[in-house]
Amino acid sequence: MVLQLTDSTKDIYKRLLKIAVPMMIQNGVSNIVNLLDNFMIGMVSTNALSGVGIANQMMFVFYLMTFGATAGSGIFTAQYYGNRDWEGVRITFRFKIVTNLILSVLASFIFFFGANFLVSRFLMGEGDPADAAETLKIGVQYLHVMVISLIPIGICQSYAGTLRDIGETKVPLIASAIAIAVNFTGNLLLIYGLLGFPALGALGAAIATVISRFVELGVLIVYVATHKKQCPFIVGAFKHFKIPAKMAREFIIKATPLLLNETMWSFGITMLNQSYSFRTLDAMAAIQIETSIYNVMMVAFVAMGEAVGILTGQVLGSGKVEEAKKDAFKMIWFTVAFGTLFGLIMIIISPFFPMIFPDATVQIRNLATWLIVINGILMPSYSFTHAAYFIIRSGGKTLITMIFDSGFVWILSVPCAFLLSHYTDLPLVWMVFAVQALELIKCITGGLFVRSGVWAKNIAKEVNEEST
Repeated sequence: MVLQLTDSTKDIYKRLLKIAVPMMIQNGVSNIVNLLDNFMIGMVSTNALSGVGIANQMMFVFYLMTFGATAGSGIFTAQYYGNRDWEGVRITFRFKIVTNLILSVLASFIFFFGANFLVSRFLMGEGDPADAAETLKIGVQYLHVMVISLIPIGICQSYAGTLRDIGETKVPLIASAIAIAVNFTGNLLLIYGLLGFPALGALGAAIATVISRFVELGVLIVYVATHKKQCPFIVGAFKHFKIPAKMAREFIIKATPLLLNETMWSFGITMLNQSYSFRTLDAMAAIQIETSIYNVMMVAFVAMGEAVGILTGQVLGSGKVEEAKKDAFKMIWFTVAFGTLFGLIMIIISPFFPMIFPDATVQIRNLATWLIVINGILMPSYSFTHAAYFIIRSGGKTLITMIFDSGFVWILSVPCAFLLSHYTDLPLVWMVFAVQALELIKCITGGLFVRSGVWAKNIAKEVNEEST
């Protein structure tokens, strides 16, 4: 596919990059620091690396739940902003706050009291029982501390999501950068016990992360409260939490499939990793190493996909439905170009990256190398489906996106991984490749649905008309 750079196409790419680049930087810096976190924890022990990785699978589920809840009303936020309807933006902001607080409290209860059960599900493969016991202890301790961060994460999502939806992408970047600095400094002090602080290992990493989450939330609150001109939605936002019944109904109708989707998808990915770990305990350490570099390299297509969704939503909200349809594939292929570039980089560095984890065995490093190669090869397809997902979602087709995203994982990927791990002797690397390559089916499905154009709706206008 050749990108035709007409003046209108160049304008689309400039607008996309204006939204996406700050998010790329934010996510990139954050994931680089997470990479350093994993490296520092890996220096403590491989068991610590595995324990933290398992606990972060739980945090991953929660994060995507709040992301889904925020994104549901965020579809309306982008469209309200496209029509400069600040009262609509304000109402969606309230909805995000309430929903994410409820989710945070529920997740805190589950993670605190169910930590032992949840972490132990990943320690059923072949390996040394003593290593499994130590990994379980570390994972449970880490998760118990991380529970403290759930409420600030939920509120941060509400603020940062709203700011991105109205085009203020630099502010979450700054807040994240400050939090990252705090987190990294805390890691140095508390993991290794520098400057007289206690050496707490993985537990220290958890404490540093919790502190950084509160700092990030503080920065966002202060900025929005002191920049009312740029953020008019905050004026009167907390006078009450009343949401018009018809609008609340529509938010829930659109948000529920996204919440369920992110929850089911994240649980699906967790189940995939559990299936891989069933073959060998080395799988979790290798996956944590691979995930460290993948999270850095995927920031380009992830940010581009989110930017595609925001820009498409703003165009739809302004009433330019046909323009949104016309530009859809231009934005998708632009996203794929970024994914291809960073996929190639992953493949090139795959033999060298695992070597920075000195405590990992040769077997773990070799396994991690092949996992990196697999994800590098398939990154263009991930980019395509990610952009297609956000385009479909921008018009309010959230039930379709749930089937397209999490439905795909549970109908194809999870059963395939379970069957291959439990009933075949297929080597782990080939098993992972077989499961991940199913993404190509998702690409075809997403492309056909985007081409149909049935997703292109100005739902904000429809809701306003129903509410009057």
